[in-house]
Amino acid sequence: MVWFRAFLITCTLSILIYTAVTISAHGWNLLPIFFGDMAAMSWPGQFNFDFFTFLLLSGIWTAWRNDFTLGAFALGLVAMLGGMLFLSAYLTLLSFRHGGDVDAIILGVRRAGAKLAPTGSR
Repeated sequence: MVWFRAFLITCTLSILIYTAVTISAHGWNLLPIFFGDMAAMSWPGQFNFDFFTFLLLSGIWTAWRNDFTLGAFALGLVAMLGGMLFLSAYLTLLSFRHGGDVDAIILGVRRAGAKLAPTGSR
């Protein structure tokens, strides 16, 4: 878990720095470029489309993990818009909150608890 947390923290910090440099050089004009590359049907667009599907998966997983409540949908939207910057910080937080219990981190407490409960008690 130590190496996983180190990786996540490294991702968070490196993306923050890279994003700050990019914004200072190019401004906040990401979306027209991102979707414009996809509309052009070019290799950068293919990469963006592939990445966009990962963002959608991240958002859906985040909402699912939090039981599709209203707050879960909001958090899922943040996950989708925040990308790895959100996901690395969120997984780091969850890894500490759940004491490194991977089942609880990935499934959420309710599902992880149900998974660990004896079959007859469900």
